[in-house]
Amino acid sequence: MTLTPATVHASAVKIGESAVLIRGPSGSGKSRLAFDLILAGRTGQIPPAVLVGDDRVHLATRDGEMWVHPAPALAGLIEIRGLGIRRCDFVSEARIGLVVDLMAEDAERLPPRSALLLHENGIELPRIPVGAGHSPLPLVVAALLTTESS
Repeated sequence: MTLTPATVHASAVKIGESAVLIRGPSGSGKSRLAFDLILAGRTGQIPPAVLVGDDRVHLATRDGEMWVHPAPALAGLIEIRGLGIRRCDFVSEARIGLVVDLMAEDAERLPPRSALLLHENGIELPRIPVGAGHSPLPLVVAALLTTESS
C-alpha cells in the first residue's frame, strides 16, 4: 500500500461498492454534500450510502486503485452546519470511484472530456468539477444513475 499524501482535506462517502471523494476549499460544502449523499441513500434516490470520513481523510494506492480511509481521530464524525459535530455510522475504507471538486475553476456547462477525468499516481478516476454557486448533489446523483452519451 502506498500513501498518496498521508492526509488530505476532503470528505468521502461510500455509495454502493465505491466511494465519492469530495474535495474543495474550506467552507465549500464538503460536509454538506457528504450528508446529502447519505440522506439520498436512505431515501432510495441512490444506492445505500455511508460515511467514510469528513474533513480529513487518508488516501492510499493499492493494486492500481485509490482507496480512502477516515482520519482515526475523526472516524464516525461529521459536521452538520447548525448542529455542530455529530456521530454517525461509517466504514473504515472504500475504493474511490468518483472525485467531486467543489468550487472548481474549470467547471463548465459542457465540460471537455479531459475535465471529467483525474489522473493521479497512474490511476484514472471520473471527476465532476462543480462551479461556485452550483448545487453538487444533482450532478453526483446524475453521474451515479446515468451513462454517458456518445
